[in-house]
Amino acid sequence: MEKIILGIDPGTNIMGYGVLRVADKKAEMVTMGIIDLRKFGDAYLKLGHIFERVTGIIDAYLPDELAIEAPFFGKNVQSMLKLGRAQGVAIAAAIHHGVPIHEYAPMKIKMALTGNGSASKEQVAGMLQRLLKIDSSEMGKFMDATDALAAAYCHFIQMGRPESDAPHYRGWKDFVQRNQQKVHN
Repeated sequence: MEKIILGIDPGTNIMGYGVLRVADKKAEMVTMGIIDLRKFGDAYLKLGHIFERVTGIIDAYLPDELAIEAPFFGKNVQSMLKLGRAQGVAIAAAIHHGVPIHEYAPMKIKMALTGNGSASKEQVAGMLQRLLKIDSSEMGKFMDATDALAAAYCHFIQMGRPESDAPHYRGWKDFVQRNQQKVHN
């Protein structure tokens, strides 16, 4: 049975994406790239573009599941808010298409790939290159794409572990139902 996993590394200037095909318990890269948001001055235009591009990627590759990197907690509240919005719009595009969502902390992704939760982006990219046998010419200049592919690969690893605690939702109703207490507090 074949499965397609879309990985997303949320960003407000550069958003990475990566697509894995899993067959016979083996993963291979289909594509990876970036959504360049730097040309948009208006934050809301950026969010609209994220929705359009993620929707286009979903339409093109028909993923069975989405693995998205959770925002890390930083000191700059405004940056966190912007990043959360970008992640939310990407999640909304997946929910709109009925794609189940799995969220992974950056440390969990790094640990799954390298065995080191504080590995550098370069170490993660190098490990992906070896694991997926990616030619150097296919490695982009933006680490956001490899970070997204790493999220997808982390999910591939977790698929073999049913005890995965990553939250995933099958649609808006499922999300609301599971988060009722959070909504009412």
